[in-house]
Amino acid sequence: MIRTENWNRKYKDVWDFVTEHQRGPTRHHPEEARLMNWMKYNRKRLNKGLLSPEKKELFIRLRNYISSFCRVNQYC
Repeated sequence: MIRTENWNRKYKDVWDFVTEHQRGPTRHHPEEARLMNWMKYNRKRLNKGLLSPEKKELFIRLRNYISSFCRVNQYC
């Protein structure tokens, strides 16, 4: 139960960050590294098929939300 709560808290942190800054977290800013590492870890789990269906749906929604802020000449 506590792992799910922690996952949901991190998800909300990343969602709030993206909403505020209109971009995904980057490794080039030390204060964003924690969020970026969470994103990388969950992306790897998603690719391996280890995320639960609920988390998978939420994570894909988050990735689509981040990609909606991509600019024309920006690699996403």
